[in-house]
Amino acid sequence: MTVRVRIGPSPTGDPHVGTAYIALFNYVFAKQHGGTFILRIEDTDKARSHPDWERMIIDSLGWLGLQWDEGPDVGGPHAPYRQSERGDIYRAHVQQLVDKGAAYPCFCTTERLDALRLQQRQRGVASGYDGHCRHLTAEEVAQKRADNTPFVIRLKVPNEGTLAFEDALRGTVSFEAHQVDDQVLLKSDGMPTYHLANVVDDHLMGITHVIRAEEWITSTPKHVLLYAGFGWQAPTWVHMPLLRNSDKSKISKRKNPVSLNYYRDAGFYPEAMRNYLAMMGWTMPSGEEKFSLQAMIEHFSLERMTLGGPVFDVAKLTWLNGLYIREQSPKNMVDTWRSTILSDERLLQVAQLVHERVNKLEDIIDYTAFFFSGDVVYDSEATRDLVPKKRTVQEAIGALEAVVERIDGLASLEANALEQAMRKLCEDTGFKTKELFMPVRVAVTGRRATPPLFDTMEVLGKERCRRRLRQAISHLKAQPQDVAAPS
Repeated sequence: MTVRVRIGPSPTGDPHVGTAYIALFNYVFAKQHGGTFILRIEDTDKARSHPDWERMIIDSLGWLGLQWDEGPDVGGPHAPYRQSERGDIYRAHVQQLVDKGAAYPCFCTTERLDALRLQQRQRGVASGYDGHCRHLTAEEVAQKRADNTPFVIRLKVPNEGTLAFEDALRGTVSFEAHQVDDQVLLKSDGMPTYHLANVVDDHLMGITHVIRAEEWITSTPKHVLLYAGFGWQAPTWVHMPLLRNSDKSKISKRKNPVSLNYYRDAGFYPEAMRNYLAMMGWTMPSGEEKFSLQAMIEHFSLERMTLGGPVFDVAKLTWLNGLYIREQSPKNMVDTWRSTILSDERLLQVAQLVHERVNKLEDIIDYTAFFFSGDVVYDSEATRDLVPKKRTVQEAIGALEAVVERIDGLASLEANALEQAMRKLCEDTGFKTKELFMPVRVAVTGRRATPPLFDTMEVLGKERCRRRLRQAISHLKAQPQDVAAPS
């Protein structure tokens, strides 16, 4: 058997360290077995997917050195590798399930489903579809379709019994059938859900091992039913432990930077990031903490995986990155510095913002320091400026949190789009522009006087702005409630 594995990121946000973690183990498993590593873009969520995020995913995984053998940018025998381009394939396959009685059309309205969920909450029972449309006759279905009644296609899950599968890390995993919902497979707009698209694609692309995060364990019984419904052999299931924060909660952007863009732009080496992610749930036989990708490929085994949630510790990653820095000669360090943090492109961006504002070239160092530093420091004056006059600390915190949410929804910080988003936020929250813009300026730069705010934020980049805003929020939460400037 030729090993074939895949990583299937969704281009609905910044490239995530969790995606890199799962991609790394897929890549290593494939290379160790002389197999194939596939990149598949899972972009069936049309409302949230964006080409810029797809580009970032491809760029960031490429930066890590995890080169795929098949994918949207390199092609392959199973193209296309974007799920949005495979709609006809999914619709043909879901019809096979309906014809076999393994799936059925559901005509329930949004209003009925909302009312059902409300009733279930009031009764204190688990929410889920009640099978209302499971037993419609062929004539009833035909009439509703003739009337152009909107519908979805649902998986027909057994009402009783046990659904079980074997996991390479966990042994037998089983669920009571009544705990599994009649999952929507095809939405009313003709687009597939994750469950249908993944099973169909994994089969057609010859995936032998599905190596993914443990959060998908509860979905696997549905996938087992789909394989059975199609009459296909299921792959080997491998559910990796989730990356955790220090408090064991699932890693999130609210507690740690989780975008690969941040670590790349901050000057982390891809070798250090790969090395650190490799230690998340796995250890080298000899126990060393610093090792190469090739060494991991040579020594990797699933038997050495541990299921306790590995803690993603930025401090330890930073320490490990320091070891890689010290391996470099000063000349190599300067070359890397010049190609990243001090690249000509970045220096030109900064120069365009400040060349009308300085009188001596040496002034540039102090005036532009916040463009290149990591965190910023808020002195007592800056702390007061984070809270608009006649506003409370809590109101200022809420406003900055809302800014972060708006920024999260932007693929990039283009100055004009960002300004529009911030002015719209003022309309939505009742904040005046001067009440919001100055705290944002101080949060992301530590200063009152800077080049134009939104041009500055564009050059700083999404990750620095987002992290500094959260830093400012944490700073305010630690302050007494009377730091607001006098009215």
